[in-house]
Amino acid sequence: MLTLFVFLAAFAGINCQPVCAAEPIKTLDYKMAGDATHMRIVMNFDREPEPKWFLLRSPHRLVIDLPDATIAIDAKDLKARGLIKSVRYGASGEGASRLIVTSKGPFNVDKVDVLKNEDGSGYRLVADISAASDREFDAALAIQAETTGSTVSTAKTDRLSKIAHRGDRPFTIVLDPGHGGIDGGAEGLNGTVEKSVTLAFAKELKSKLASNSAYKVVLTRENDEFLRLDDRVRIARQQEADLFISIHADTIRLKGIRGATVYTMSDKASDADAQALADRENLSDQLAGVDVAEENHEVSDILVDLIRRETHGFSARFARSLVGELSPTVGMINNPHRSAGFKVLKAPDVPSVLVELGYLSNPQDEEQLRSSDWREKAATSISKAVAAFVAERGVPGG
Repeated sequence: MLTLFVFLAAFAGINCQPVCAAEPIKTLDYKMAGDATHMRIVMNFDREPEPKWFLLRSPHRLVIDLPDATIAIDAKDLKARGLIKSVRYGASGEGASRLIVTSKGPFNVDKVDVLKNEDGSGYRLVADISAASDREFDAALAIQAETTGSTVSTAKTDRLSKIAHRGDRPFTIVLDPGHGGIDGGAEGLNGTVEKSVTLAFAKELKSKLASNSAYKVVLTRENDEFLRLDDRVRIARQQEADLFISIHADTIRLKGIRGATVYTMSDKASDADAQALADRENLSDQLAGVDVAEENHEVSDILVDLIRRETHGFSARFARSLVGELSPTVGMINNPHRSAGFKVLKAPDVPSVLVELGYLSNPQDEEQLRSSDWREKAATSISKAVAAFVAERGVPGG
């Protein structure tokens, strides 16, 4: 029977030795898509792979082992982007391959699935990761160790319930000085540059807030460097921020308008001016020459939507408190609490506001923004609003 099979195989042009050896599974392509907060990896194979994955730290890595598979990937598809810092691959033992994905800091593995392609052309491996905190990454490592390397994703309910399960960690405030590096932002009548004003004020505010030992205060940038908008959100999420304050100082065509404004996130802008400001701020990445192709991260989990709504409520409450503290000390524009679709405020689980300290197009506001005394007064008012917000949330030490 074997002789007949070998004869027929040879007649059909099949190379057998003496029985046809199983060919390794072949990688057909590799793609990455996303931003600094969420990334999706897709690998297509000619047959169904049986991947095993695990996490490593220092640096933070996702390792995917592919038994009986070969990997050949176009170098351009490995270009670092978004949350992913680098991708490497190679042989791992006889007939096996390994893919190593290094991230820009801690992350959660939301899922690793193998799915049959709808057109029947093979199978695809889909891996979704999202920016997380060191605490969450360490928890995933602990689960991995307890299950002898078993690859179990952290449940989304666990990742998004940190507000209710704070433990003893300090109340974390992430301050985001707008613009930086090649993106200077707005420029005042007397040459004041927004990126310098926002950094100086953020450092002043950090100093005020850090005097309370119950707070942990982090700046998204400490110097004149460019940061993508999604990288600012990533930092907030990886720090497990309880509050995110983005600091700006815009210009406007009407030079008589002056005063501070507090913005919160909304899909629909509160007014035309708010929409125009959001459009300008959201263009920061493009002005710096960064590819910002928009990814559509559909949210099908109702829990995420509920968390987003709760977060929006917290953001609005802090905004009202902020307006109340700033109004008598630094002056506000008419209708000082406004809203629009700012990308930098889009973290679903971090209460976030954007504070426009004033208008560099107004000579009085520009002079104030350059004044250390004014910055100290404004920082004191914002610190009081933070303390009120923390007390309202019932966090110890507020």
